[in-house]
Parts: sequence; structure tokens; C-alpha cells
Amino acid sequence: MALPSPAVPRRVRILGAGGTIAMSGDAGATMQLDADGLVAAVRGLSELEGLETETVVNLPSAHLTLDDQLRVCRAARDVARRGVGVVVTHGTDALEETALLCDVLHDADAPIVFTGAIRPASAPGADGPANLLDAVSVAACTEATGMGVLVVFGGEIHHARCARKTDTTSLTAFSSPQTGPMGRVTEGHPAFWSRMPRNPPLDPPALDRRVLIVPTAAGDDGALARAALATEPDGVVIGTLGAGHLHPDLMELWAQAAERIPVVAYCRPERGVVLYRTYGYAGSERDLRSSGMIPAGFLSPQAARMKLLACLASGLSTAEVRWAFRQDDG
Repeated sequence: MALPSPAVPRRVRILGAGGTIAMSGDAGATMQLDADGLVAAVRGLSELEGLETETVVNLPSAHLTLDDQLRVCRAARDVARRGVGVVVTHGTDALEETALLCDVLHDADAPIVFTGAIRPASAPGADGPANLLDAVSVAACTEATGMGVLVVFGGEIHHARCARKTDTTSLTAFSSPQTGPMGRVTEGHPAFWSRMPRNPPLDPPALDRRVLIVPTAAGDDGALARAALATEPDGVVIGTLGAGHLHPDLMELWAQAAERIPVVAYCRPERGVVLYRTYGYAGSERDLRSSGMIPAGFLSPQAARMKLLACLASGLSTAEVRWAFRQDDG
């Protein structure tokens, strides 16, 4: 794969946050590489003009705390504020959540690009070097200016608000079920096909609230919902069937909860959104939208949770939270 041209239009800083891309070992991969090590492992990358490195954390992403994720996102945002493109190397297990949080915080024009790897550095056909090169190419290019936070993986470019890990082991583990990829990187050259509108940023001082994700299924008698509410969470992200549908009793339970705390509702289908007025039976989308519940739009449940955490930690009222989520509720 070709390296980006040495005469890149934007400097790039690589922030290491751990994950498989930084792991090696034949008898069970473990953390071995920091940000400098990742760059050194890719032939010619260290010679790229204006390239900087920093290791923020070095953990499997399943070990990251909310404080860790906020620290990574703040570090990326602060670099981007200086007009420097950012690449964050991150574990794939929780990459989409950290990337979404970063998109909530990001308030500059320089792009922030998340990437990682499915195969450890010691594995045959390790994909980390190619993903890192592609991510650097995107972070450096002028076309990515103003695009916010992106996920570059397997040659594809996704927006952080749409990207989900949809395959455990595929080298194209990430996809955007609602929109498809925004573009592609070929031989180190990014090509963009679409753009996503930017949302107004938030700056939470800490992610110190508690938000639960409560799914649903056919025959749900509300036991899980009542157990979740008994813990007195600060907010809840709930699953609905189809296009925003629940049993009438469960709909009433969540509607009552929404009078006290923000209740954000997502649809179980990966490409689902809450409808407005197609159905009129009890427990349909009309009841959901006429209640105090907040549709998540096209956001995944894990993305909606991260956004709600940021909203609550930023001191937003329920009405302001509703406004913040309306931007993704087409």
C-alpha cells in the first residue's frame, strides 16, 4: 500500500488507546505496542512529515472506563483544535462508543479518525498497519475538513454516529447500517461520497451519571424494566420492537418513568427508526411519540447511551436532551 504523499496538507497526531492493533503474541495476544511502536512497525510511516505520536491509555477496550474514554476524547479534541488531524488507535470492542462520545465533544474543523485491528500485530495478515495508513491518509486530507469524527476500517470510511461493529472477525468489521460508508481509501487516497451534518458540541466535565440500556422482546412482562428502574438510574435507553412498538402495559410503564428521568427509545432493527403515524393500536409509535419518551433516531443503543450520558453530565434538562436527540431523529 502506498504511503500518503510527504507533502501532506495537514499535520497528523496519532493517539494510542490500546486494543488489538497494539497487541502481539502467539499464545494469546497481549498489549505490546504503544503509539511509537505502532508507527515504527509500519514501513516508512515514521518518515511522514509532521507526524506526532502520544499514548493516552494502553488497554483492551473492554477494560476502558468512562473516565478513560472521556480522557481519550478530550485529548483528541484538544489536538484537533490546533488544526492538527488526529488518528485514535482503539480496541474494536468499544470503538464505536468512544468514537460517538468524541463526536459529541468535537468542536473543531480538523478531522478525528478512529481505527484499530481485528488481528494482532503478530498474526499472519495483520490488518493494523493498513488500517493505520488509511486513517492517517484521511486525517491528513483536506476533504475531511469539517466532517467531525470518522471511523476508518478495512478501506472504508464511516461516520462515528453511524458506525457499528457488525462482525466479530471480518477485516471489514464495521459498517453503517443506516447510511452505508461515507467513502473509501484506495492506495492511500481517500474518496468521499457523502457527508453528515455536524451536531452542536457538548463539553461534559465528567461522565458521572448512570444510564442503563434495557432491551425488550416478545412477551416482555416488564420485569427487567421494573428491576432497572428500582436502581434509580439517571436515564434509561430502552429497546422497542419494529418501529417503536411495545406492549401497552410496558409502554405505560416507560411513559410514567419518562416523567421523572429521560427515557430514550431505540428500535431493535439495525436500520430502524421510530415511525410517526403509520399505526394506531395501543402501544404503537403514536403512543411513544405522544409520551415523554425521546426517540433515538438512527443511533444504536450503545451510541444513544453515550450521548445521553454526555447530555446529563453537561447539565441538560429533559427538554434540552430531547432537542439534542431530535437532530438524529429524521
